[in-house]
Amino acid sequence: MIRDDIKAATIAAMKAGEKDRTAALRQISAKIKDRDIEERTSGKAIPDDELVVSVLQKMAKQRRESIEMYVSGGREELAAVERAELAVIEEFLPQMMDEVATKAAIEAIKAETGASTMKDMGTVMAELKARHGAVLDGKLASALVKAALS
Repeated sequence: MIRDDIKAATIAAMKAGEKDRTAALRQISAKIKDRDIEERTSGKAIPDDELVVSVLQKMAKQRRESIEMYVSGGREELAAVERAELAVIEEFLPQMMDEVATKAAIEAIKAETGASTMKDMGTVMAELKARHGAVLDGKLASALVKAALS
């Protein structure tokens, strides 16, 4: 399980004296615990690895946006910190679908559902997320679905 890998990496980083890595791993663990609490109160059960992957994807997206803002604002030192955190987060994310695989999945869904216009975009995206949610790059998928349906 990914959660166990994160705990083991945290212990290893602490033993090695890697303060920045340890801090990033602890931050990941804290976000996962926050999400666990949210799930307990919501009443619906999500498989553990799916929950962890969704937390990691959200954290990675936030880091990418921060890096973009820091670079455009001329704050390279802050961008470097975010890049280091992003590298730690990405260690635990599953390999994302590439453009070719995403296009193939979109074409298969279009054929199954009969989607042909932009009105069908929601249907295609929902099916894509249901089938490939953990390994799907939402931004790339959205652009490819728009191109395929226009």
